[in-house]
Amino acid sequence: MDLKFTPEEEAFRQEVRDFIDANLPAETREHLKLGNAPTKEMTVQWQKILNKKGWATPRWPEEWGGPGWSVTQQYIFQQENQSAPAPDPLGFGVNMVGPVIIQFGNEEQKKRFLPGIANLDDWWCQGFSEPGAGSDLAGLKTRAVRDGDHWVVNGQKTWTTLAQHADWIFALVRTDPDVKKQEGISFLLIDMKSPGVEVHPIQTMDGGHEVNSVFFTDVRVPAENMVGEVNKGWTYAKFLLGNERLGAPRVGSSMAKLEELKEIAKSRIVRGKPLWDHPRFRDKFVEAQVELKALEMTVMRVLSGIEAGADQSKPDPATSVIKIKGAQMVQRMTELYVEAAGEQAAPWLDAEGANAQVGPDWTIRAAPNYFNMRKSSIYGGSDQVQKGIISKAILGL
Repeated sequence: MDLKFTPEEEAFRQEVRDFIDANLPAETREHLKLGNAPTKEMTVQWQKILNKKGWATPRWPEEWGGPGWSVTQQYIFQQENQSAPAPDPLGFGVNMVGPVIIQFGNEEQKKRFLPGIANLDDWWCQGFSEPGAGSDLAGLKTRAVRDGDHWVVNGQKTWTTLAQHADWIFALVRTDPDVKKQEGISFLLIDMKSPGVEVHPIQTMDGGHEVNSVFFTDVRVPAENMVGEVNKGWTYAKFLLGNERLGAPRVGSSMAKLEELKEIAKSRIVRGKPLWDHPRFRDKFVEAQVELKALEMTVMRVLSGIEAGADQSKPDPATSVIKIKGAQMVQRMTELYVEAAGEQAAPWLDAEGANAQVGPDWTIRAAPNYFNMRKSSIYGGSDQVQKGIISKAILGL
């Protein structure tokens, strides 16, 4: 496909870039440039700024607050926002539960939940994975039993990202244990302040607190919080996961990191000469550039299909290709940063020297980000699961 942008699209890119330059808080920009994840406060502040402009929900229909952008404009905005760098609008709300409510929810649910998702008045988290149901998500055991005007929920979710901040959780629950496992699942919206909800932190390999276990003990959820039809949650989950995988590659972020890595490699002296002059490093860099361009083209192809009227209730199997390659690209970036940091990344690995700084600011996060991003080939459906989808839906095996 032609990846050249029209003069109008380039003018839009400049508009986005100018808005970000004028409105993104300098503290947030510098915090992210060092490889840190945005704080909750930074994410909320930036999304409110975007929502005031009408840009917080790029892919939503105009009826529910979307900006009415073309697929290309959506792509340009995402690319520029990530390149700044600026916090992404909270994906669990904007890209996951929001589109599910728009596609499958009733009018009351749309009016109730969508404004708070767009303005990040409500922080959402995702309740899918369980201790015995990760890659085999359909094997989940969290139960919801109807009791009058409520569903009573019991069970556990795990690896729940940023649940410590969440006001709401969208959860897959088993509502019929006597049918084929995919056919007995429903999609339920649960207030995290409900009695019986507990959040327990899980420390990750980089020493951070990003994920959690969430326990439900006789949690009563109003029946009107069920999205769509009872026992149709697996259909809604596949739709949601297609959106999640489409947003996984972070092409704009990777492009910005490659440019930064080039400058780092030109100034970092290794064995008497700039790292950029070492052919092996430069080969790895160029290989990453080529793969990133191929990933960008695949993302654009899927987005073009959406713009052309592809059925959005069913995920494009090409999103599985995007998920695999996107995870590999994110990991590749962290590997190149560690290679560029060299021994200056080592203090983090030494318990006695943890957080000691012996190099430039960017070296502090090189090793933690490398270890943290091992997760990218697991979350959102592991590489093995994605390859199974590709073999059936694309290759017909």
